[in-house]
Amino acid sequence: MTKRFFFLLPAAALVPSAIAFGPAFAQQAPVMAPATAEMGYAALADLVIASPLVVDATIRSASRIKGAEAAGLSAGAARFYVEADVMTLVRGASAIPARVGWLVDVPLDWRGRVPSLKKRRVLAFARPVAGQAAQIQLVEPGAQHDWSAALEQRVRAIASELAAPDAPPVITDVGNAFHVPGALPGEGETQIFLRTRDNRPAALSILRRPGEQPRWSIALSEIIDDSAPTPQRDTLLWYRLACALPATLPERSTASLSPDDATQAQADYGVVIEQLGPCRAAPSPASTVSAGAGPM
Repeated sequence: MTKRFFFLLPAAALVPSAIAFGPAFAQQAPVMAPATAEMGYAALADLVIASPLVVDATIRSASRIKGAEAAGLSAGAARFYVEADVMTLVRGASAIPARVGWLVDVPLDWRGRVPSLKKRRVLAFARPVAGQAAQIQLVEPGAQHDWSAALEQRVRAIASELAAPDAPPVITDVGNAFHVPGALPGEGETQIFLRTRDNRPAALSILRRPGEQPRWSIALSEIIDDSAPTPQRDTLLWYRLACALPATLPERSTASLSPDDATQAQADYGVVIEQLGPCRAAPSPASTVSAGAGPM
């Protein structure tokens, strides 16, 4: 059972002009968030990583914002200031008031009408507002999604992976590659070292044996275990790799290798990229996709 800890403070008085998206947030044309059912793992991970707060709340009131205070609003959208009763803090390092407010841009319905937000249960992906305990700021103009048990479960799973002591590091670059041919034709091993934000070790290992499919693994310590399983799709480790690794091995990574070994290292790296698959599926022409926060 989830424990709830909130400071029971009254919500601040509504002062729309004092509650802003922030400079970068206001200057961009707001992009509508994708439908929850269409949100891939990478887009959701982007949101969770960018959001110090993920709030499960039921909207109590919604006031439409017009005029100068709706500057930068994209066509086919409406801006609201909402106040909501917090049910659960899905992600967050400290307690928040039982009622909070925020600005959100939402798409108009197919008839061009303003949607009904009151009593809607949502997940708000946000950050605190300095000096205003009862206000939060969405990390993107449309970073409010209808709540569902499935969505909350996915968010909690990502948040748990992020908070784990052994959470995979952020990949920042590809380092040197090495290839050692085997004694038999078609046999060999390639190791590709990765650079990480916190300087933790990380390396790819690709092993080839005659008559077998190439097998690769990722080591996050000084010890490389060729028998380790490949990362499962839609996990934080998969996301760190699929969303950060370049499509091809940089030439500088193989600069010290012979031409044949460099060619083999490139081919082995291609095996990793192919098996990881794309970070994000290509959007269909009819769908509207959120601008992600980028791998972090």
